[in-house]
Amino acid sequence: MSAVHEGGCQCGAVRYRVDAEPVGVGVCRCRECQRQSGSAFGMSYVVPREGFRLLRGQVKTFTRTSESGRPVVRAFCPECGTRLYHEPRWRVGVVNVKPGTFDDPSFVRPTTQVLTSRQQPWLDAMAALPSFPQQPF
Repeated sequence: MSAVHEGGCQCGAVRYRVDAEPVGVGVCRCRECQRQSGSAFGMSYVVPREGFRLLRGQVKTFTRTSESGRPVVRAFCPECGTRLYHEPRWRVGVVNVKPGTFDDPSFVRPTTQVLTSRQQPWLDAMAALPSFPQQPF
């Protein structure tokens, strides 16, 4: 039996449930993932399509061509803009859920990294930076 995980967008208009084990959990360092996350990488919790369903709300989608030239459909909340998942058209039957949108993402463990050639050069230095358990400013 798979664990059930729920999540949604920032404003709460869209909610979803995942009740399937992941096919993989990837960290991607491509420029598109950097743009969509506003960070140094994006993540995908890849599950079989039948293990993902919307519980509430509707998503808006747009299709973008990936670096490889293949189409990917991106789904986001039309109210707050939170990216919730995407569906790579070359990988039929899977949904790539954005792990940060789970209600409690602490169970997520990456299993692979891709496009590491696009990694931002400062990322390796993160471990040496001062750390604070709470926001200092």
